[in-house]
Amino acid sequence: MLTGVILAGGENRRMGGKHKALLDLGGQTLIERQIAAMSTICPELIVVTNDPKRFLPVVDRSVRIITDFYPGKGPLGGIHAALSLTRNDNVWIVGCDMPYVSPDAAGLLLERLQLAEADAAIPHVDGRLQPLHAVYNRRCAEQAAALLAEEAYRVTGLLERVRGEPVHDFEFEGRGIDTKFAVNTNTPEEWSEVLLSERSLPDTNNGR
Repeated sequence: MLTGVILAGGENRRMGGKHKALLDLGGQTLIERQIAAMSTICPELIVVTNDPKRFLPVVDRSVRIITDFYPGKGPLGGIHAALSLTRNDNVWIVGCDMPYVSPDAAGLLLERLQLAEADAAIPHVDGRLQPLHAVYNRRCAEQAAALLAEEAYRVTGLLERVRGEPVHDFEFEGRGIDTKFAVNTNTPEEWSEVLLSERSLPDTNNGR
């Protein structure tokens, strides 16, 4: 089984102080949209945040809210907390600023992780690894803890210490999976692009 994790920390300075997880897209907050998608394949869902009260009114009671063991250390701290507290061996971890998280992509990543007997399966999209839409085995927690103790906080540092399996664009596209799952929104300009893209989608109610 797979645990789904949303990293909802950070100071959101590049978004002008607005919490990215709570931005509205189509009448839902981003985090509600992510939970709805991830719950289709994940029997356990976790939100990692150091501000739990902000999310209690937003997420369902079935979603676990946890905090970092190492506060203020960025995504690596959240990854460590999630891998340490998950009830399942494999964990699909996403950033809270990703509007198009893909259960189909996560399914392929899990398949490749298990086939390769790897520690992590990471999308390689547009020439870059995407460690915040990846599937990790819980045994990566030990290496994450070691990095944090060394005050080395880059997520890419974790990928250098574990057995990673990259999954490339063409592999997702071969399964009919849109690689826009890798889109994230760190700035108001990037968020505006997402809103514009949503408005340009065809109206499925036409012709009824």
